Amino acid sequence: MRMSLLRSASQHLRRRRGYSSTPAQPERKVAILGAAGGIGQPLALLMKLNPLVSSLSLYDIAATPGVAADVSHINTRALVKGFVGDDQLGEALEGADLVIIPAGVPRKPGMTRDDLFKINAGIVKGLCTAIATHCPNALVNMISNPVNSTVPIAAEVFKKAGTYDEKKLFGVTTLDVVRAKTFYAGKANVPVTGVNVPVVGGHAGITILPLFSQGYSCK
Repeated sequence: MRMSLLRSASQHLRRRRGYSSTPAQPERKVAILGAAGGIGQPLALLMKLNPLVSSLSLYDIAATPGVAADVSHINTRALVKGFVGDDQLGEALEGADLVIIPAGVPRKPGMTRDDLFKINAGIVKGLCTAIATHCPNALVNMISNPVNSTVPIAAEVFKKAGTYDEKKLFGVTTLDVVRAKTFYAGKANVPVTGVNVPVVGGHAGITILPLFSQGYSCK
């Protein structure tokens, strides 16, 4: 009885002081598909540093265990696991809240976006089929190029599986925005950290449209 009263008093004091016996952050699992590539590795680092991430699954067709081991040494709360090959894809995705897809080949000199599409379309289709099976409610961020085409492919895969939600599928075009800010800052000779430039259009060379006339600097 005495111990019960002591525990109750302790819990009351912790609440009064703003402490809690429960974790301050919810559990969130992030899966990166293509984690061993040039985009996937730094992305894995950023996700490991994010305090909102509690579990991090790194998946690729090769080299992922080494990447996972290195990233796991960073002293943040996210638990890191590496997965390799088709037979481990389902386990990597199981229960994921967010799936980020940088998988695929980068565009090489002389390669058109059509060439890139032929290769990456099949990769994206296979990954999205697995997402629809193992984590159908996850948010999906598509980085694989050409984004203008890979996002519609993902949408069609999810529609066929009956899991499509237009509010949970995103094409990542952050690169267009950060480039626009950097170019603006360079021309205007202002600190880039305070620059804002709206970017509209698509994610292909002829459709990306930074609105430099609407750009401004806060500093």
